Amino acid sequence: MIRLFVILLAWALAGAALAQGNLDIDTPAIAQFKAAMAQRHAQLLLWYQSGAVGLTRDGGVVLREPGAVPLAQRQAVTTLLAGENADRTGLYREIARANGNLAWEADIRATFAQRWVERAPAGWWVENATGIWRQKQ
Repeated sequence: MIRLFVILLAWALAGAALAQGNLDIDTPAIAQFKAAMAQRHAQLLLWYQSGAVGLTRDGGVVLREPGAVPLAQRQAVTTLLAGENADRTGLYREIARANGNLAWEADIRATFAQRWVERAPAGWWVENATGIWRQKQ
């Protein structure tokens, strides 16, 4: 499960270039964000697969179907999602910083948003550019 996330993250980063920037760039902070996200992925995988959690059009994750998460687990899932979104935002910002251009953060986020959706396994829920949710085929 963690391996799947690591593969997805690697694909999202692989061979990427933004303008003259480098999405493959690595710093200790980037490595820390990646590690935290990989560890958290194992805990979120069931919720991606069930459709409770979806990938947003802006490069984040959201509790798409709260009723699909038992009430006793909902706060834990919400906490996981908050951590995931914080790390994703930190990752995008750190990649921009490491490239020496903080103005690229929005473009980096958009690139990652597209790649997360492209590389999501069939069955996961993704939000399109107009805000419509669909199950990936």
